[in-house]
Amino acid sequence: MRPLDGARRCCHSSTMETIQSKAAQGRVADAPSGHWVYKILPRWLWPYAQLARWDRPIGWQLLLWPCWWSAALAASAYPRPADPLLTLLPSPWFLFLFFVGAVAMRGAGCTYNDIVDQDIDNKVERTRSRPLPAGKVTRRQAWAFLVIQALLGLVVLLQFNDFAIPLGIVSLVIVAVYPFMKRFTNWPQLVLGLAFSWGALMGWAVEFGDLDGPAIMLYIGSILWVIGYDTIYAHQDKEDDAIVGVRSTARLFGDNTKTWLVGLYGGTLVCFAIAFASAQVPVVALAGLIAAGAHMARQIAVLDIDDPDQCLRLFKSNNQVGWLIFIGLIGGALWVALKPLV
Repeated sequence: MRPLDGARRCCHSSTMETIQSKAAQGRVADAPSGHWVYKILPRWLWPYAQLARWDRPIGWQLLLWPCWWSAALAASAYPRPADPLLTLLPSPWFLFLFFVGAVAMRGAGCTYNDIVDQDIDNKVERTRSRPLPAGKVTRRQAWAFLVIQALLGLVVLLQFNDFAIPLGIVSLVIVAVYPFMKRFTNWPQLVLGLAFSWGALMGWAVEFGDLDGPAIMLYIGSILWVIGYDTIYAHQDKEDDAIVGVRSTARLFGDNTKTWLVGLYGGTLVCFAIAFASAQVPVVALAGLIAAGAHMARQIAVLDIDDPDQCLRLFKSNNQVGWLIFIGLIGGALWVALKPLV
């Protein structure tokens, strides 16, 4: 027996006890303790909040960042020294709409994913306590809840221009096929990247009513970022996935995961740098990108693909990457607006 095997078995046993304890409390296995969902909402609403992952906000946060990056990039693109500050910052109204849309559509996507994956979720320890496999809601109730969330997303989409509306609708094709990809390809994370990065196109489209090179490069870079962080996430379930036949880049990359992450995260930074340069945003904005790169490098350096808890923490830490890049873009806009006053 390897020296770490005993410790890992002990950790696995402790994890199983935690999973069973949470299930007994009416929560899903991977839900955080003390969340507002379980303090404020009546118990009968818990299964719907769990379907939408309201108790795990990291999903909508990661979906939101490409939207906000793109909105900030578009607002500060091709600046002139005489431009007033407000014209270089993304519209607060659009940022709010993207926030509501991200929460609604991430919830709808997760609900749809749970409907499609009910048979698989019932075989995986971490997902067995989710509302559908646990019998807390029926499929009909789940479908009805999905429609409500999708309608809210549609209301948000209709606030945008005539170019952005059909562009947003096109993304639904990717969302629809994503849950099936893990059955047929080792690259479901690529399809997730195509869907989760769509906001990189939307922010620019909402600002300009078209698409251009910077938005395309931001989209490609976001896809690589999503593949990277979701590969880390997928390492949590690789053993169960192997048993039930679910494919993933985590299983494909295996012990070479760190090497792949260097390429994926490195490609992200290169694409973003090209997007920034082609949009002519100030060099100051690169400070956020450099800080994000350092964060990504640390993820790779400390990653232990056999530690599920650490994989989850590193996955969640990508919200900080989102903040760093966004703040860098806002800082660039402030630099252009305030430089003539210095």
